[in-house]
Amino acid sequence: MNSAYVAPIFLLLLSNVFMTFAWYGQLKFPAASLWVVIPISWGIAFVEYCLAVPANRIGYAVYSGAQLKIMQEVITLCVFAVFSVTYLGEAIRWNHLASFGCLGAAAFFAFYKWS
Repeated sequence: MNSAYVAPIFLLLLSNVFMTFAWYGQLKFPAASLWVVIPISWGIAFVEYCLAVPANRIGYAVYSGAQLKIMQEVITLCVFAVFSVTYLGEAIRWNHLASFGCLGAAAFFAFYKWS
């Protein structure tokens, strides 16, 4: 398989791990001041950007912009679901699963080849 198809998925997966920690990792430290957590989050987000920008550049050779965005959103929710359960200790409820299913339907429509 052409690496232009696979590399964006892998890079977006990694970038979303960093993004999730940049945005939500600080929730475990409510006593930390915002002036401390914001620069730390920016530092983590820098790594996320270093992965997401090439993912989209490489991916745009074989995917449309809309497909890349939908792919990124699906990956984000999958990463966040794991993060939410393992790091934040939150439960995934039926309404979360239903909303994930709706995004899965969006991905289907974005990638389906209509004749």
